[in-house]
Amino acid sequence: MAHLRTFAAVVAVAVMYGALGSPAGAADAAKVLRVSFPAAETGFDPQAAGDDYSNSVNRAIFDPLYRYDYLARPYQLVPNTASAMPDFSADGKTWTIRVRPGIHFADDPAFKGRRRELTAADYVYGWKRVLDPKMRSNSLQVFDGRFVGADAVVARAKETGAFDYDAPIEGMQAVDRYTIRLKLNFADYELLSNLTTVATSAIAREVVEAYADDTGWVMANPVGTGPFRLKSWRRGQRIVLEANPSFREELYPDAREPSDRALVAKLRGKKLPLVGQVEISIIEESNPRLFAFEQRELDYLTVPADLVGNVLDPGNKLKPRFGKMGVQLARGIQPAITYSYFNMEDPVVGGYTPDKIALRRAIGMAYNVDDEIRVLRQGQAIPATQPVPPNVAGYNLKFEGNAKFDPAGARALLDKFGYLDRDNDGWRDLPDGKPLLLKIASGTTALDRQYDELWQRSLTAVGLRVEFVNQKFADLLKAARLGQLQMWFLGNISTTTEGFGFLGLLYGGNAGFSNLARFKLPEFDRLYEEARALPDGPARTKVFQRMSELVSIYAPWNLHAYRYENVLVQPWVVGYKYNAFDRHPWRYYDVDLARRKAAGG
Repeated sequence: MAHLRTFAAVVAVAVMYGALGSPAGAADAAKVLRVSFPAAETGFDPQAAGDDYSNSVNRAIFDPLYRYDYLARPYQLVPNTASAMPDFSADGKTWTIRVRPGIHFADDPAFKGRRRELTAADYVYGWKRVLDPKMRSNSLQVFDGRFVGADAVVARAKETGAFDYDAPIEGMQAVDRYTIRLKLNFADYELLSNLTTVATSAIAREVVEAYADDTGWVMANPVGTGPFRLKSWRRGQRIVLEANPSFREELYPDAREPSDRALVAKLRGKKLPLVGQVEISIIEESNPRLFAFEQRELDYLTVPADLVGNVLDPGNKLKPRFGKMGVQLARGIQPAITYSYFNMEDPVVGGYTPDKIALRRAIGMAYNVDDEIRVLRQGQAIPATQPVPPNVAGYNLKFEGNAKFDPAGARALLDKFGYLDRDNDGWRDLPDGKPLLLKIASGTTALDRQYDELWQRSLTAVGLRVEFVNQKFADLLKAARLGQLQMWFLGNISTTTEGFGFLGLLYGGNAGFSNLARFKLPEFDRLYEEARALPDGPARTKVFQRMSELVSIYAPWNLHAYRYENVLVQPWVVGYKYNAFDRHPWRYYDVDLARRKAAGG
């Protein structure tokens, strides 16, 4: 199981209220949970969708084998549709996972009138879809190169233009109706956390064959085994889910922490899901989104970053008008980091020699992260100290690895390593006398321009000349993967509790894909591979922390911030607890209809 160090207190919102309906039983159709997304979805194929909003819906419809316990802190990985945690061979390369019998898909015409039970083969089929080159799955890295025999099947698909779903893959087999056997090319305990992601969910082959488009995607006809099913969908406007009548017997969990007892007292033993419907409105502009919440039209809302000052006072407490409404604030650190990467193959900022390391460190020392947090993030972040964020395995509360803001120190470091103004034009040159020009990639929005201005001020103050390459994100990403950018400011957020999701962005084997810095350090790569072969525990944590030290030493990233997330919760919402790894676990939320009506909601 994954046990992690906690960083910030989680917030549970429990509302004392009257009767909420009968104990165990069907979801109450009169209870509608109303939420909003700030961006449009792409569709509801668990193996094809890559955006957070589509996958929030997919997590309500589809089931991976494992999930994170809703209440447990530190976050704890537990079986979902699996009957238990995997059985591992002594060398960690063979896994046996058993699927719980008696779980069924939502009824659908694709099943031709029969009740369709979930089987081991449905998981294997879903995983093959991730591997299928035609699918262009955003989650290919979850499985790529891991399973014995998979690479050969993928290679044949690329040659023939068709993936053979009937061809056996030795490394992923349904050995009987309920048993999955995995054979890995190397011991890889990272895979366990990946089996909580929606891309690893089961999907019925009949559904894909009935509804797939030319790419093999099934975006408009999701049929899963989860607590909800799709009722209606107006693209980019409104998504409505309804409780799945075929959902298995799953009850609200018991409390492990004293802080959760009030929350659980009214919900213990109730059958999930608790609400009969979830209505999702796409509201892209932040002001209308907040206005809808204030008008009692939304049941909870993540505070838009640009409107934090409208909601919170300087001490990060709710402003009085929200307190008068009975609104609760749930607040936590996201499992995310923002950073600027340096292209380690770039002739100016790249390289592993002391002078190149000094340049990168000086750039980091020149950048004013505190100004970024205070002005651009309105105080809703803390400085990042290491590549692994809080609440993720490998984070070390005591480690201070990032360069501190120190313009004088940056100037001294540049002087020491020969980055001097040799032609008296006001700008530093390279040690060999050639001009030194930094090129930072950036977007085209007003916020991007503010970041550019902060970089300009910071670097000018230490004598470094900079220009900005402003393009759309998709164009920048393409150039980054080709190694054509010198520096770029990015963020990364994880849906699992493992440090691999961050440290893997610097693994040499991922260069040109997720490793945009093209960082290739033999010691780092060896440690990454060593960590994958270790189960979660002190030994692996020690390896993660050494990897963070290497990032600090060689500085392929300039770390920026860990972000806070603030969520407003209406007083009639019951069962809400801030969850860093699942923003919308709707099965656990209830609605007090009488209290909503009394408040005008």
